[in-house]
Amino acid sequence: MAITTADLFKMSQAELDALFTASKAGPIPNGEAHGLAVIAPGTTFSDEIAKAINIFAWKGKVFDAKRGFLRNEILPFGIKAIVAKVYKDKSWLDGKECIVLDYSETSTVAQWVRDEIRMIGPGLYLGKVYWKKKRLIDFALEFPPKA
Repeated sequence: MAITTADLFKMSQAELDALFTASKAGPIPNGEAHGLAVIAPGTTFSDEIAKAINIFAWKGKVFDAKRGFLRNEILPFGIKAIVAKVYKDKSWLDGKECIVLDYSETSTVAQWVRDEIRMIGPGLYLGKVYWKKKRLIDFALEFPPKA
């Protein structure tokens, strides 16, 4: 049975971590992904918080797999800003391969941020956000089905 973003909001932090650990990195994505922050996982507020963040702050990411970078889509207008390098490396969570979204050399605003993502289903990635080496939140990236 395929996992959906709605399923992620119902999971506890331990379940999200187990899902991430059990998943393979998958291919480095290409194109535009709708993003959803997973804050307060397993609570009734998680979905509402994600919707508010999506309206006012962060909408998703636009990947250029060939060039190895992405831009975040931010603010209500969907401005494409805050660039990250994209590459595969070992996860800080479990030491297994993941896709790293590295802002350390590309952004003054987010230079201490590192995201890690793994594919959890067709067109669906689960991510972890780190500030320096401290874990902050989880997020999902959903790519539209290919025609």
